[in-house]
Amino acid sequence: MDQKKLDRRRFIKTAGVGAGTAVAAATLAAPAIAQSAPEIKWRLTSSFPKSLDTIYGGAEFFAKRVSDLTDGKFQIQVFAANEIVPGLQALDAVSNDTVEMCHTVSYYYVGKDPTFAIGASIPFGLNTRQQNAWLYMGGGNQLMDEFYAGYNVQGFPCGNTGAQMGGWFRKEIKTVADLKGLKMRIGGFAGTVMTKLGVVPQQIAGGDIYPALEKGTIDAAEWVGPYDDEKLGFVKVAPYYYYPGFWEGGPTVHAFVNIDKFNALPPAYKAAIESAAAYANTWMLAKYDIENPKALIRLHAQGAKVLPFSVEILTASFNAAEEVYKETSAKNPKFKKVYDSLVAYRGEADLWQQYADGTFDRFMSYLQQQKKV
Repeated sequence: MDQKKLDRRRFIKTAGVGAGTAVAAATLAAPAIAQSAPEIKWRLTSSFPKSLDTIYGGAEFFAKRVSDLTDGKFQIQVFAANEIVPGLQALDAVSNDTVEMCHTVSYYYVGKDPTFAIGASIPFGLNTRQQNAWLYMGGGNQLMDEFYAGYNVQGFPCGNTGAQMGGWFRKEIKTVADLKGLKMRIGGFAGTVMTKLGVVPQQIAGGDIYPALEKGTIDAAEWVGPYDDEKLGFVKVAPYYYYPGFWEGGPTVHAFVNIDKFNALPPAYKAAIESAAAYANTWMLAKYDIENPKALIRLHAQGAKVLPFSVEILTASFNAAEEVYKETSAKNPKFKKVYDSLVAYRGEADLWQQYADGTFDRFMSYLQQQKKV
């Protein structure tokens, strides 16, 4: 056999081996790639009605971001309150694996354990910036997730409303005595504090507040702030609009995930959930800060009487809160562990606030009153 034929046979044989290797490699690689980016569909139940396009919309924003980060492979369908379960049962639905996720506020579940409140907001706790700092950088997320694990969920901060208003009242509230016997829709741990001042707290989902106020079943209700409150029409049935909502200086809205379902996700999908939640956390606050000022002006034009709580009421409320924290810490070690961490940070944060944002904000408020800005 001449040299040319021999070389040609060697080439064909070598090429065949190379092609076979390439095919084999492609066969092995394809499942590995598909396995790392599977198509997954989850359900998320919200505690809020669709009409609240910011606090409910935060869940839609989150879900879209997860889809975008995974090239559409990881789809999360969002359901409003009552479409799968009632709004105040959202966490239970995740805990018992009815759905994979929910979007809610953890203080709704203080009936299970008051520690739930700390992950969202507690009376005279932290403002929004401080809350984010404590959660992300001060160990708050780790402490809360250690607690949440007992309910088979993991939490991701996924929204914040900023400091809320103190709520709508059917009559004027001037003194602590005016609070006695007052039936008030107030969420979470704040209800326990207000009980010490004679308030009778009512746990009512957002969509049910207006008819309760209209019928006189309740005398007052706190919800969020001007933008959402305007949508629910409270000014028509309870014209006295008080501030501040001292029980919610910077309340975090969480995306809760079933732990087993989260642990089964590919690492990239876990990262997508964490990143999308953090983005939604910023998005929600920014949207409220754009919409609330305009809504407050409109509410005033509709007859809202915007009034501050008296120093007497604020002082009595602070003292009541301190009493509740002391009592709760004495009998609940889980609460004490997380609360002690938050309070330690609050002392440092409030000191810094005096020199930075607090001083700046007070002067800008003065300029506003002088009609210079």
